[in-house]
Amino acid sequence: MPGPLDGVRILEFGEIIAGPYGAMLLADMGADVIKIEPPWGEPWRFSREISPFESRTFISLNRGKRSLPLDLTKKEATEITHKLVSQADVVIINFRPDVPYKLRIDYETLSKINPRLIYCENTAFGRQGPDNNRPGYDLIVQAMSGLMASDGKISNGAPQQITATAVSDFSTGLAIAWGVCTALYSRERTGLGQKIESTLLGSALSIQTSSFVNVQMVDDQPRAEFLETLERMRQAGSSYEDVHTLYQSYRTQPTWNAYYRTYQTKDSVIAVGCLSDTLRKKMSDALGFHDIRFDPGYVATNPEVEAFNVELAKTLERLFMTKTTTEWLQILDSAGVPSGPVRFVEELLNDPQVVANGLVVELEHNQVGPIKMAGPMLSMSETPLQAKTASPSLGQHTDEVLEELGYSKTTIQQLKATGVTR
Repeated sequence: MPGPLDGVRILEFGEIIAGPYGAMLLADMGADVIKIEPPWGEPWRFSREISPFESRTFISLNRGKRSLPLDLTKKEATEITHKLVSQADVVIINFRPDVPYKLRIDYETLSKINPRLIYCENTAFGRQGPDNNRPGYDLIVQAMSGLMASDGKISNGAPQQITATAVSDFSTGLAIAWGVCTALYSRERTGLGQKIESTLLGSALSIQTSSFVNVQMVDDQPRAEFLETLERMRQAGSSYEDVHTLYQSYRTQPTWNAYYRTYQTKDSVIAVGCLSDTLRKKMSDALGFHDIRFDPGYVATNPEVEAFNVELAKTLERLFMTKTTTEWLQILDSAGVPSGPVRFVEELLNDPQVVANGLVVELEHNQVGPIKMAGPMLSMSETPLQAKTASPSLGQHTDEVLEELGYSKTTIQQLKATGVTR
């Protein structure tokens, strides 16, 4: 069965993570994604290179696409691009804001060629405002969006980036795929194409949800006091540790943290997550410890509550060390307490749960051979998603795509010889 976007053609002018990831998700949905990259290859091909023009990072972000290298500074490449646009449904682009205009792949130019075109442009900070032309990567947006400060990792007096994943980039890739699907649906109803604008900054703020909410009746005064004190500390040259201590005191800390954290066990580490009193009661009953929150007359704001919770966490740290992770999982699962072992991602390629749900796929790459990687994140009964092919090698589909546009083999060889493509 074809995927939900079968018959949709997408041109991706993408580099690094956000644009390529969004386009890869759409390829999994059945779209024909043609990746336009320079004849020398997009930068991510050279990040931890494992074969000429191939890297682990590039392979992980460009599954299911066709590669057409074009030097967009050349007139012939512009002509090819505009021919492709006339047949395309979607353009995804994540360059600096000034670059599309220089290369004549801006929305105004391309929408005149194809009024039904859906044009998704991703920038770091948006088209307006004082930072609109500032280049930005995930690290910069983590810093400027509050994500880094909120994470609370400090080393040598400075906050550290969130390293487990490029959180701003990947959340933006999801936003790109979501926006394109929505725009395609709208076009089916109205016949009109449109421009979509996504930003790393917008995604980073959006996923912070409750942290980026100001409820006037309870937040205005504490926030004003925090900002006033923060400014005084910065002017006085206070260390970041001192500034972050101020931030922690401003942010109300949860008093149930003993129920939502990791614990060292006898042989490894386990995570428990109880976000309601019902679940916390199940955990206290299963582990046999007393919690004053379930006593008659309990008041969460009493001064002794915070001290109790600190001691409770210490008690549980000692308790979890008495059994193995497997033993604790049996106890907690039987009691209906959310829990799970802490694993490394390398352990999951053959994990029964991952494999059973189709979350890992095996593909054959024409340069590096067999690969395994995370499969489509959605399952659809009537229009199934599919990881069709591995990422393309540089220029793998040059002849194929140009012949579809009507170029002869002789002309294609001339375009290669003059550096327009490869």
